[in-house]
Amino acid sequence: MLETLASHACHGGVQRFFRHESQTIGLPMRFAAYLPPQAAHGRVPALFYLAGLTCTEETFPIKAGAQRFAAQHGIALITPDTSPRGAGVPGESDAWDFGVGAGFYVDATREPWSKHYRMYSYVRDELRETVLANLPVDGTRLGIFGHSMGGHGALMLALRNPEIYRSVSAFAPIAAPSRCPWGEKAFGGYLGDDREAWKQYDASELVARASQRFAQGILIDQGLADQFLAEQLYPDVFEAACREAGQPLTLRRQDGYDHGYYFISTFIEDHLAHHASVLLA
Repeated sequence: MLETLASHACHGGVQRFFRHESQTIGLPMRFAAYLPPQAAHGRVPALFYLAGLTCTEETFPIKAGAQRFAAQHGIALITPDTSPRGAGVPGESDAWDFGVGAGFYVDATREPWSKHYRMYSYVRDELRETVLANLPVDGTRLGIFGHSMGGHGALMLALRNPEIYRSVSAFAPIAAPSRCPWGEKAFGGYLGDDREAWKQYDASELVARASQRFAQGILIDQGLADQFLAEQLYPDVFEAACREAGQPLTLRRQDGYDHGYYFISTFIEDHLAHHASVLLA
């Protein structure tokens, strides 16, 4: 059952916040959905947005300013939370980059995380199916994008599931998580020490083995004043992997921009247009 927590008129459409009992996670989960005015008259394409470390389902709807452009294109925006809440795992709230608010969009295989921390299957399957069953969304016209940890999630989910997601983009993604401190901490904690098992969640590893290319290209924006660029993000590694694999990529390096939502709100119009060019074709 889908419980509506809040509903707000927004750019001719409606911004809603929901809670439901997740079978995949085994706990209540929250997500946000912006329905453009076109959704009042039929099913519309949808973009799934995956947020970054410490964020919730509210962060993107409040800060990104995306609803205006979603309304113009007639595209719904779906934003899940970034981790389970209330799992009761010892120490799950001790660090800002692991545990609560930091699910990393993987299915944990290591105890005690494996019982509830199953964000990959939640986003790909249960959340999508819940949205399609309850909201006026066209399941054949879905895209995915995200920021930082969520940019990693978006690239990875799209590369593994091109039959589900027709378009993909990212803001400052953790583009090679197997090689950076954030990714090593998360993958080691959730998946264990076998680095081969990490590769299934690493976009820079996945692009070479993807079953099909995104012919219209992948769009990434990366701020050059991003405090995490050198140590955590590695866009150059992903760029090289795309070049080697023949995957079209537009990687825009934006001078002066940092890692936050001022950066995202500046370029969100371009990302909505990128997805619209595919989903509305």
